[in-house]
Amino acid sequence: MSGLGTISGSGRIAVTIAGSDSGGGAGIQADLKTFSALGVYGASVITALTAQNTRGVQAIHDVDPEFVARQIESVFTDLDVRAVKIGMLSRSAVIAAVAENLARYAAGLPLVLDPVMVATSGDRLLADDAVEALRRKLLPHAAVLTPNLPEAAVLLGEGVAGTEAAMLDQGRRLLALGPRAVLMKGGHGAGPTSVDLLVGPDDRILRLEGPRIATRNTHGTGCTLSAALAAGLARGLALPDAAREAKTYLTAALAASERLRVGHGNGPVHHFHAWWS
Repeated sequence: MSGLGTISGSGRIAVTIAGSDSGGGAGIQADLKTFSALGVYGASVITALTAQNTRGVQAIHDVDPEFVARQIESVFTDLDVRAVKIGMLSRSAVIAAVAENLARYAAGLPLVLDPVMVATSGDRLLADDAVEALRRKLLPHAAVLTPNLPEAAVLLGEGVAGTEAAMLDQGRRLLALGPRAVLMKGGHGAGPTSVDLLVGPDDRILRLEGPRIATRNTHGTGCTLSAALAAGLARGLALPDAAREAKTYLTAALAASERLRVGHGNGPVHHFHAWWS
Protein backbone atom coordinates (compact mmCIF):
# COMPACT_ATOMS: atom_id res chain seq x y z
CA MET A 1 0.00 0.00 0.00
CA SER A 2 1.54 3.31 -1.05
CA GLY A 3 -0.80 5.59 0.91
CA LEU A 4 -4.42 6.59 1.25
CA GLY A 5 -4.30 10.21 0.17
CA THR A 6 -2.88 12.40 -2.56
CA ILE A 7 -1.50 15.89 -2.82
CA SER A 8 -3.09 17.90 -5.58
CA GLY A 9 -0.73 18.68 -8.42
CA SER A 10 1.93 16.42 -9.83
CA GLY A 11 1.56 13.66 -7.24
CA ARG A 12 5.34 13.29 -7.23
CA ILE A 13 6.18 12.42 -3.64
CA ALA A 14 9.32 10.79 -2.31
CA VAL A 15 10.21 9.90 1.27
CA THR A 16 13.67 9.93 2.79
CA ILE A 17 14.33 7.65 5.76
CA ALA A 18 17.63 8.85 7.16
CA GLY A 19 19.52 10.80 9.81
CA SER A 20 19.41 14.54 10.34
CA ASP A 21 22.55 16.59 9.64
CA SER A 22 22.48 19.75 11.76
CA GLY A 23 24.94 21.35 9.34
CA GLY A 24 22.45 20.92 6.49
CA GLY A 25 24.78 19.35 3.94
CA ALA A 26 23.95 15.65 4.12
CA GLY A 27 21.27 13.27 5.38
CA ILE A 28 17.63 14.34 5.56
CA GLN A 29 18.46 17.93 4.70
CA ALA A 30 20.40 17.06 1.55
CA ASP A 31 17.71 14.62 0.47
CA LEU A 32 14.87 17.13 0.83
CA LYS A 33 16.84 19.80 -1.03
CA THR A 34 17.54 17.34 -3.84
CA PHE A 35 13.89 16.27 -4.07
CA SER A 36 12.81 19.92 -4.31
CA ALA A 37 15.46 20.80 -6.89
CA LEU A 38 14.27 17.94 -9.11
CA GLY A 39 10.56 18.70 -8.87
CA VAL A 40 9.50 16.21 -6.21
CA TYR A 41 7.69 16.84 -2.93
CA GLY A 42 9.74 15.43 -0.06
CA ALA A 43 8.61 13.86 3.19
CA SER A 44 10.89 12.45 5.86
CA VAL A 45 11.35 9.81 8.54
CA ILE A 46 14.21 10.67 10.89
CA THR A 47 16.21 7.74 12.23
CA ALA A 48 18.95 9.62 14.09
CA LEU A 49 19.97 13.13 15.06
CA THR A 50 23.55 14.18 14.51
CA ALA A 51 25.43 17.15 15.94
CA GLN A 52 27.39 17.72 12.76
CA ASN A 53 29.03 20.40 10.67
CA THR A 54 31.46 20.58 7.76
CA ARG A 55 34.31 19.56 10.05
CA GLY A 56 32.83 16.32 11.35
CA VAL A 57 30.25 14.57 13.52
CA GLN A 58 30.40 15.63 17.15
CA ALA A 59 27.56 13.48 18.53
CA ILE A 60 24.80 11.07 17.47
CA HIS A 61 21.42 10.61 19.17
CA ASP A 62 19.54 7.55 17.91
CA VAL A 63 15.78 7.77 17.51
CA ASP A 64 13.77 5.08 19.29
CA PRO A 65 12.79 2.33 16.79
CA GLU A 66 9.13 2.55 17.83
CA PHE A 67 9.10 6.26 17.02
CA VAL A 68 10.70 5.54 13.64
CA ALA A 69 7.84 3.09 13.02
CA ARG A 70 5.25 5.73 13.97
CA GLN A 71 6.77 8.21 11.53
CA ILE A 72 6.56 5.65 8.71
CA GLU A 73 2.94 4.92 9.58
CA SER A 74 2.07 8.63 9.65
CA VAL A 75 3.63 9.38 6.29
CA PHE A 76 2.52 6.32 4.34
CA THR A 77 -1.10 6.28 5.54
CA ASP A 78 -1.62 9.82 4.26
CA LEU A 79 0.70 10.64 1.38
CA ASP A 80 0.70 9.05 -2.06
CA VAL A 81 4.38 8.10 -1.98
CA ARG A 82 6.01 7.12 -5.27
CA ALA A 83 9.58 6.30 -4.16
CA VAL A 84 11.61 5.80 -0.99
CA LYS A 85 15.24 6.69 -0.30
CA ILE A 86 16.88 5.01 2.71
CA GLY A 87 20.04 6.49 4.19
CA MET A 88 21.57 6.44 7.68
CA LEU A 89 19.97 3.79 9.91
CA SER A 90 22.68 3.58 12.59
CA ARG A 91 21.48 0.53 14.59
CA SER A 92 20.14 -2.95 13.91
CA ALA A 93 16.93 -2.27 15.88
CA VAL A 94 16.14 0.70 13.62
CA ILE A 95 16.88 -1.40 10.53
CA ALA A 96 14.41 -4.01 11.74
CA ALA A 97 11.73 -1.38 12.36
CA VAL A 98 12.23 0.16 8.92
CA ALA A 99 12.16 -3.22 7.15
CA GLU A 100 9.02 -4.37 8.97
CA ASN A 101 7.05 -1.19 8.38
CA LEU A 102 8.07 -0.72 4.76
CA ALA A 103 6.84 -4.25 4.11
CA ARG A 104 3.53 -3.18 5.62
CA TYR A 105 3.10 0.24 4.03
CA ALA A 106 5.37 0.46 0.97
CA ALA A 107 5.12 -2.91 -0.77
CA GLY A 108 5.79 -2.48 -4.48
CA LEU A 109 7.38 0.96 -4.23
CA PRO A 110 10.92 1.49 -5.55
CA LEU A 111 13.36 1.59 -2.63
CA VAL A 112 16.72 3.28 -3.16
CA LEU A 113 19.02 1.96 -0.44
CA ASP A 114 22.12 4.02 0.30
CA PRO A 115 24.13 1.96 2.83
CA VAL A 116 25.48 4.94 4.77
CA MET A 117 28.33 3.78 6.98
CA VAL A 118 30.88 6.59 7.26
CA ALA A 119 30.52 10.37 6.90
CA THR A 120 32.74 12.37 4.54
CA SER A 121 34.67 13.43 7.64
CA GLY A 122 35.46 9.78 8.42
CA ASP A 123 33.06 9.49 11.36
CA ARG A 124 31.30 6.12 11.71
CA LEU A 125 27.51 6.29 11.12
CA LEU A 126 26.56 2.60 11.21
CA ALA A 127 27.26 0.28 14.14
CA ASP A 128 29.41 -2.73 13.27
CA ASP A 129 26.71 -5.20 14.35
CA ALA A 130 24.15 -3.47 12.10
CA VAL A 131 25.93 -4.32 8.83
CA GLU A 132 24.60 -7.88 8.82
CA ALA A 133 21.08 -6.66 9.63
CA LEU A 134 21.27 -4.26 6.69
CA ARG A 135 22.51 -7.06 4.45
CA ARG A 136 19.76 -9.51 5.46
CA LYS A 137 16.71 -7.32 6.06
CA LEU A 138 16.92 -4.52 3.50
CA LEU A 139 19.20 -5.46 0.61
CA PRO A 140 16.78 -8.08 -0.78
CA HIS A 141 13.98 -5.48 -0.96
CA ALA A 142 15.91 -2.67 -2.66
CA ALA A 143 15.13 -1.62 -6.20
CA VAL A 144 18.60 -0.05 -6.26
CA LEU A 145 21.52 -0.38 -3.86
CA THR A 146 23.87 2.62 -4.11
CA PRO A 147 27.16 1.92 -2.29
CA ASN A 148 30.31 3.94 -2.67
CA LEU A 149 33.50 1.92 -3.03
CA PRO A 150 34.30 1.60 0.71
CA GLU A 151 30.69 0.65 1.50
CA ALA A 152 30.65 -2.01 -1.20
CA ALA A 153 33.84 -3.45 0.28
CA VAL A 154 32.32 -3.64 3.78
CA LEU A 155 29.14 -5.30 2.50
CA LEU A 156 31.25 -7.94 0.74
CA GLY A 157 33.85 -8.25 3.48
CA GLU A 158 36.83 -7.49 1.24
CA GLY A 159 39.12 -4.73 0.02
CA VAL A 160 38.09 -1.57 -1.80
CA ALA A 161 37.87 -1.91 -5.59
CA GLY A 162 40.82 -0.19 -7.25
CA THR A 163 39.85 -0.61 -10.89
CA GLU A 164 36.72 -0.34 -12.97
CA ALA A 165 36.82 -4.10 -13.56
CA ALA A 166 36.90 -4.71 -9.81
CA MET A 167 33.98 -2.29 -9.37
CA LEU A 168 31.97 -4.27 -11.88
CA ASP A 169 32.84 -7.56 -10.20
CA GLN A 170 31.75 -6.26 -6.80
CA GLY A 171 28.57 -4.83 -8.27
CA ARG A 172 27.66 -8.20 -9.73
CA ARG A 173 28.26 -9.95 -6.41
CA LEU A 174 26.21 -7.37 -4.52
CA LEU A 175 23.42 -7.93 -7.03
CA ALA A 176 23.46 -11.59 -6.04
CA LEU A 177 22.55 -10.56 -2.47
CA GLY A 178 19.07 -9.60 -3.59
CA PRO A 179 18.65 -5.99 -4.81
CA ARG A 180 17.19 -5.61 -8.29
CA ALA A 181 20.04 -3.31 -9.34
CA VAL A 182 23.28 -1.91 -7.92
CA LEU A 183 24.72 1.53 -8.64
CA MET A 184 28.43 1.40 -7.79
CA LYS A 185 29.41 5.00 -7.01
CA GLY A 186 32.95 5.75 -8.12
CA GLY A 187 33.50 9.09 -6.43
CA HIS A 188 36.20 7.60 -4.20
CA GLY A 189 38.19 6.48 -7.22
CA ALA A 190 41.07 8.27 -8.91
CA GLY A 191 41.68 9.86 -12.29
CA PRO A 192 40.24 12.84 -14.21
CA THR A 193 36.80 11.27 -14.58
CA SER A 194 34.33 9.82 -12.10
CA VAL A 195 32.72 6.58 -13.27
CA ASP A 196 29.61 5.02 -11.77
CA LEU A 197 28.37 1.61 -12.88
CA LEU A 198 24.71 0.62 -12.84
CA VAL A 199 24.55 -3.18 -12.71
CA GLY A 200 21.17 -4.69 -13.49
CA PRO A 201 19.59 -8.08 -14.07
CA ASP A 202 20.73 -10.20 -16.99
CA ASP A 203 24.12 -8.49 -16.62
CA ARG A 204 22.88 -5.22 -18.06
CA ILE A 205 25.55 -2.59 -17.42
CA LEU A 206 25.21 1.19 -17.73
CA ARG A 207 28.45 3.16 -17.48
CA LEU A 208 28.01 6.73 -16.25
CA GLU A 209 31.03 8.97 -16.67
CA GLY A 210 31.52 12.59 -15.68
CA PRO A 211 34.38 14.95 -14.91
CA ARG A 212 35.96 14.64 -11.48
CA ILE A 213 35.41 18.07 -9.92
CA ALA A 214 38.39 19.53 -8.08
CA THR A 215 36.76 20.69 -4.84
CA ARG A 216 36.83 19.78 -1.17
CA ASN A 217 33.07 20.49 -0.99
CA THR A 218 32.02 16.86 -1.13
CA HIS A 219 29.89 16.71 2.02
CA GLY A 220 26.63 14.90 1.23
CA THR A 221 27.56 13.73 -2.27
CA GLY A 222 26.42 10.14 -1.66
CA CYS A 223 23.14 11.23 -0.10
CA THR A 224 22.52 13.66 -2.93
CA LEU A 225 23.14 11.16 -5.74
CA SER A 226 20.88 8.54 -4.16
CA ALA A 227 18.15 11.11 -3.44
CA ALA A 228 18.34 12.33 -7.05
CA LEU A 229 17.91 8.76 -8.22
CA ALA A 230 14.84 8.35 -6.00
CA ALA A 231 13.43 11.64 -7.30
CA GLY A 232 13.68 10.39 -10.86
CA LEU A 233 11.92 7.15 -9.97
CA ALA A 234 9.19 9.11 -8.17
CA ARG A 235 8.61 11.05 -11.38
CA GLY A 236 8.19 7.81 -13.30
CA LEU A 237 11.55 7.69 -15.05
CA ALA A 238 13.00 4.32 -15.98
CA LEU A 239 15.97 3.39 -13.81
CA PRO A 240 18.68 4.07 -16.46
CA ASP A 241 17.21 7.51 -17.18
CA ALA A 242 16.92 8.29 -13.47
CA ALA A 243 20.55 7.28 -12.98
CA ARG A 244 21.73 9.48 -15.85
CA GLU A 245 19.79 12.46 -14.50
CA ALA A 246 21.15 11.90 -10.99
CA LYS A 247 24.74 11.79 -12.24
CA THR A 248 24.30 14.99 -14.25
CA TYR A 249 22.65 16.78 -11.33
CA LEU A 250 25.35 15.85 -8.82
CA THR A 251 28.18 16.79 -11.19
CA ALA A 252 26.67 20.25 -11.68
CA ALA A 253 26.05 20.63 -7.93
CA LEU A 254 29.69 19.78 -7.23
CA ALA A 255 30.93 22.19 -9.90
CA ALA A 256 28.91 25.02 -8.35
CA SER A 257 29.79 24.20 -4.74
CA GLU A 258 32.50 26.87 -4.43
CA ARG A 259 29.81 29.53 -4.78
CA LEU A 260 28.28 28.53 -1.41
CA ARG A 261 31.28 28.95 0.92
CA VAL A 262 29.58 27.13 3.79
CA GLY A 263 31.65 26.17 6.85
CA HIS A 264 35.37 25.71 7.38
CA GLY A 265 35.73 22.03 6.45
CA ASN A 266 34.33 19.86 3.67
CA GLY A 267 31.45 22.02 2.49
CA PRO A 268 28.21 20.82 0.87
CA VAL A 269 27.38 20.60 -2.79
CA HIS A 270 25.15 23.33 -4.24
CA HIS A 271 21.73 21.69 -4.44
CA PHE A 272 20.05 24.79 -5.88
CA HIS A 273 22.77 25.74 -8.34
CA ALA A 274 20.22 26.19 -11.13
CA TRP A 275 18.24 28.83 -9.21
CA TRP A 276 20.64 30.82 -7.03
CA SER A 277 22.75 33.52 -8.62
